[in-house]
Amino acid sequence: MVFHVLTLFPEMIAEGVSNSIMARARAAGLVDVKAVNIRDYTLEKHGRVDDYTYGGGAGLLMAAQPVYDAHCAVKAALPENTRTVYLTPQGRTFTQEIAAELAKEENLILLCGHYEGIDERALEEIVTDEISIGDYVLTGGELPALVLIDAVSRLIPGVLHNESSAETDSFQDGLLEYPQYTRPEVWRGKAVPPILLSGDHARVDEWRLLKSLERTAKRRPDLYAQYAALHQKELDKMEKRRKKREARGQDYP
Repeated sequence: MVFHVLTLFPEMIAEGVSNSIMARARAAGLVDVKAVNIRDYTLEKHGRVDDYTYGGGAGLLMAAQPVYDAHCAVKAALPENTRTVYLTPQGRTFTQEIAAELAKEENLILLCGHYEGIDERALEEIVTDEISIGDYVLTGGELPALVLIDAVSRLIPGVLHNESSAETDSFQDGLLEYPQYTRPEVWRGKAVPPILLSGDHARVDEWRLLKSLERTAKRRPDLYAQYAALHQKELDKMEKRRKKREARGQDYP
């Protein structure tokens, strides 16, 4: 997959994908990230890419011409249906579901705004998707673009050494991830739950689901309500099994 990032600060993008898993994925040819400097496309004689807004107001606005021309230069070498994502607080909130949707694409153009944003006329011409990483405002779109690149890339086959890692992530099945443990077995007086040492994979799976449900209900009741609405029969069965264990004096762990 190739990410084409239109930005005023290509060095931020280059630095953000030059380490860890992203660096390995790029070296293996699984992912490529191309940062395109919008400044290279301005026709303004002094090299400016911004100007004051019509109607007054604080701050500067990125001009339509350099953004549009940079996009045209990139899009010319790509399939006609390539999506262009504008990173903006006004977009739909980025989720794991959207990351999975975008991971199916072969190319994505990511547009990073700055200052007060981008002239609306350019956005109307080139943008297919508007995405926000949260209800807050940053100084530019580079950090949101890197968040999107990271979240989408890890869903591409081969990027993670263990493919099942992505399958058990928080939000992957609508729930937060269960707690996890590693060596030593006892640390600062706290032991790993015995069920995880039992070797009984069926009981381990049920324990993990139970803990995911408990954690989601406590920390994200909105997600829990959505899950419960879709899986009520499964939850009822789990509750019956829990009551039977209590009657026998058994419990997790």
